[in-house]
Amino acid sequence: MEIILKVKPENVDKVRNTLLSDDVVSRANVLVRDAKSLIGGEGYYVRIIGTDEQCSRASELVKDIVEEVKGEEKERVSAKFEEEGEAAAEGFGRIFG
Repeated sequence: MEIILKVKPENVDKVRNTLLSDDVVSRANVLVRDAKSLIGGEGYYVRIIGTDEQCSRASELVKDIVEEVKGEEKERVSAKFEEEGEAAAEGFGRIFG
C-alpha cells in the first residue's frame, strides 16, 4: 500500500519525527521530499509504502497536521518519487556495474 501526505513547512520536522519514532510506521518505507523538487509548490510530500497497518497508523498519527493527497496530484507525486528512485538505482549501477 502507498499513501502520500502533504505537509506544511513548519510541520515537516514534527511529522518526520513522529513517523520515524513509531515502532510500526518506522518499518515502512518513509520518504520526505520538498514539493518544489517534485512538482513545484510549497511544503513537503511524505510517501509511505508499507502494509495496510503501517499506512493506516501513519495517517492516524499525523492526521491533524497533514493532508492526504489523492487523485491526479497523488499520481503525479508518486511518479516523481519513482523517477527519483530509478535515477538513484541507475547511478548505483554505474558505480558498481
